[in-house]
Amino acid sequence: MNDIAINESLHQLIHAYKRRLRAGMQAQQIGLPVSHIRVLKGVYKFPMSTARSIAQRMQLDKGQITRILNELVHSGLVEKSDNPDDRRSQFLTLTTDGISTLETVSRQEAEVARLMTRNLSTEELENFARIARVMVANMTEHATPDERS
Repeated sequence: MNDIAINESLHQLIHAYKRRLRAGMQAQQIGLPVSHIRVLKGVYKFPMSTARSIAQRMQLDKGQITRILNELVHSGLVEKSDNPDDRRSQFLTLTTDGISTLETVSRQEAEVARLMTRNLSTEELENFARIARVMVANMTEHATPDERS
C-alpha cells in the first residue's frame, strides 16, 4: 500500500469517526467541544488534579487548560476546591452534572465504536490496536517539542 492510500484511509477513518461522534453528541444535546470532553475525562480519571497537572498530562498549555476549566466550572460540570498544600492551586472534581455528561459521552463513544467495528473479528481489532500503537509511538518519537504539546 502506498503512502497516499494510507494517508487517505486514515483521513477517511478519522473524519467518519468524528462525524458520527459529533452527530451522536448533538442528538444527546451535548454541545461540548472535544477539548472540553478531554479535560472532563482527565479530571475524572485523576481525582483531585490541578490545572497544572491536567495540562502536563494532556501536554497542553496551562493557560488553554485554565480557560477550558473556567468554562466547565461556569457550566456546572467541574468544581474547584482549595488545595491546603498550595494556596495558588485548586483541586478539581466533577460535579454530578459533570459525571452524568461524561457517562453520556462514554455511552456515545461506545456506540460509535460498536458501529465502526461491527464487521471485524477480535483478531483484526487486536491487530488494528497494535498497529495504531506502533504508529503513534513512531510519530511521538520523531515529534518536535512543539508538536508534542
